[in-house]
Amino acid sequence: MASAKIATLLIRTIAKPISTQIKRQAKEHERFRNFCVSLAQLMYRTEVRLRTGILGEPAKHIRPLSETKAIDSGANALAEGFLFSVAAALIIGETYRTSRNQSKRRDDVDEKLEGLENRVSELATQIGSWQERWEEEVKRNDDLAKVLTRIVDIGVKGGILGEVEALRPRFREEASRDQQRSEEN
Repeated sequence: MASAKIATLLIRTIAKPISTQIKRQAKEHERFRNFCVSLAQLMYRTEVRLRTGILGEPAKHIRPLSETKAIDSGANALAEGFLFSVAAALIIGETYRTSRNQSKRRDDVDEKLEGLENRVSELATQIGSWQERWEEEVKRNDDLAKVLTRIVDIGVKGGILGEVEALRPRFREEASRDQQRSEEN
């Protein structure tokens, strides 16, 4: 970013001496001087026609500019046109560079958003599977709790006690036999 700004400043700084050189060349070279004179005369005629048209006066015979004035005016127009075109090119270049950077930044943000959306959907899928497993484990736990409760109920209410009561006479018989044997011995 800073290098682009420095380059822009450098180009503008170099453009000023080039503009001055254009003015100097208009006075030294015959073809260039003739071009500047014809450009200045065309600009002068156009300006006078516009001015008289705006004021509502008819355009009469337009006297041409003197050669010295025409050379200076044409050279100034070319030099200013050169400076303007350099400045316009720099502005267009900066605009293009900025829009390209913004486009890149937008693409990066879009990629990151897409990645985050993918990650969120993956996490949602994982949470869904964990939720299913959790519900299965809760159901299994409830089933085991019911079975355990049933076993305890059966054991306490009669299953184990009933069997112990049923086995009690048998134990008494065996105990009395054992006692008789020991007395006999």
